[in-house]
Amino acid sequence: MHAYFDVELARRYSIAGPRYTSYPTANHFHSDFGEANYRQSIAQSNSDPIPKPLSLYVHVPFCESPCFYCGCTRIITLDHSRGERYLLALQKEIVLQAACFDADRIVTQMHFGGGTPTFLSDAQLESLLAFSAEHFAFAKSDSRELAIEVDPRTVTPERILELKQIGFNRISLGIQDFNFEVQSAINRIQSFEHTEAIINAARMAGFQSINVDLIYGLPKQHIAGFERTLQQVISLRPDRIAAYGYAHLPNLFRAQKQISDAALPDAESKLRLLACTVEQLIGAGYDYIGMDHFALPSDALSRAAKDGSLRRNFQGYSTQAACDIVGLGMSAISAVANCYAQNEKLLDAYYDRVENGHFAVVRGIELNEEDLLRRTVIERLLCHGRIDFSWFLAHFDQPFKELFAAELGKLTALIEDGLVRVSERALELTAVGRFLMRAPAMCFDAYLNQATLQESRFSKII
Repeated sequence: MHAYFDVELARRYSIAGPRYTSYPTANHFHSDFGEANYRQSIAQSNSDPIPKPLSLYVHVPFCESPCFYCGCTRIITLDHSRGERYLLALQKEIVLQAACFDADRIVTQMHFGGGTPTFLSDAQLESLLAFSAEHFAFAKSDSRELAIEVDPRTVTPERILELKQIGFNRISLGIQDFNFEVQSAINRIQSFEHTEAIINAARMAGFQSINVDLIYGLPKQHIAGFERTLQQVISLRPDRIAAYGYAHLPNLFRAQKQISDAALPDAESKLRLLACTVEQLIGAGYDYIGMDHFALPSDALSRAAKDGSLRRNFQGYSTQAACDIVGLGMSAISAVANCYAQNEKLLDAYYDRVENGHFAVVRGIELNEEDLLRRTVIERLLCHGRIDFSWFLAHFDQPFKELFAAELGKLTALIEDGLVRVSERALELTAVGRFLMRAPAMCFDAYLNQATLQESRFSKII
């Protein structure tokens, strides 16, 4: 679907809002939801007539040094021996979780995120994959997706080959910006040459997809420098590029207090950085997928966007069919049946639970029928940019326009601004609206109100 970036509209709609990797969003999870609720959700999912596949997410929290922009749950340490206890705890959690899922629940996807997953040694990663495969039923190697996030500073080209031999077939690399002044301001120095060698090694090893992450709006960033970074990244030709806007929330993320407000680009400069990003990437032949994501037309993500199979979850956009997501490790989030369940965020508390034979789940939410319906509407807007009213009636036995009359009223200004079209047949985003898709999605969020937005827990939607 065509997308067009309008700077003036982006300026007007530069408001805070959720990224909708879940609905309801994580700030609505609560401690009344616990292990018993999660077990019930697994049992409910097991009872489905057609077994859903599983997607495993493993959170590895350790990093050797802090990146000042980071808002992830991580632990800074140079002591790699700490990985051994964490590995043992993950194995205990795998045993607990796998025992609850029926044997016909096939794992089609496994993703290692962090933190820095390559903080663990190759032997530890291989052991964890093998252990997981002993307790969960994995799909055959040619039909499963094994992905790992990599900090290029922590690996060599030789290690990339080892990761492929272990079984990983998708890789994601953090870059953010190649400008040395920006790297110094965020405490993340990495050369273009080393990153190029890592990407070349991944390509030679045969990884199915290579993703790189960029961030615009970082301290000391300016158009000329970031344009050079974009050209360097384009020369590497990764299959996917995620270009995120930096959200400066130092009250929530302590490391960000190391970044001076005065060093950050102002709102207008940040908007110009985004406009430059869009122009450069689309001009280089990348498809705009949505929500900061771009992909080459040959990549599975782009194909999924075109054939209607694109999904959205805690890892962002996904090519996998609707899976139950099983979160493993501290702070990891599961999405099973009609619930979200989050593990302990503190390492010692996580150890205490799993080492004593308990699930690590300490908060979450059970979705009611209205939640499930609104989740579908929001996901279809973010993934497909369109909701066909006949499709909605066939799936939910309710007329869309009558059910969401109030929400359609909220869309009036967006319709007048040309972001959304509503016809007799469908609600759809325009080419301009695709870059502002979070704004119409927010109109269908029953939990969202002005007080929630003022808590400043959300990034700007553009």
